[in-house]
Amino acid sequence: MKQISYENFFTNFSNKTRLGIITALMDGPLSVSEIVEKLGEEQSNVSHNLEHLRKCSILNVKKEGKKRIYSLNKETVEPMLELVEKHVYGCGGSCEECGLCNLKEER
Repeated sequence: MKQISYENFFTNFSNKTRLGIITALMDGPLSVSEIVEKLGEEQSNVSHNLEHLRKCSILNVKKEGKKRIYSLNKETVEPMLELVEKHVYGCGGSCEECGLCNLKEER
């Protein structure tokens, strides 16, 4: 049961669209239309993936009139992303040397 939960959780971070949503929300809360604009994805695809992230408690959602505003889970996900950033950018170059990412260009 624990392994399945881990797999479900980490699948969200390996999906390109979901990871794009997560990284877009690192700068602060956004509406669906703002996320669609940032990602350049179809609204239906973004909404589908937002629902997956919300069900897994990666995102929080609140309604403002007809808009839904999404934000990262501040208690668990934001601290985890800070650790990931610390690892990726402070790993002594090993992430850059693996050849799988382009961190030099993103810095």
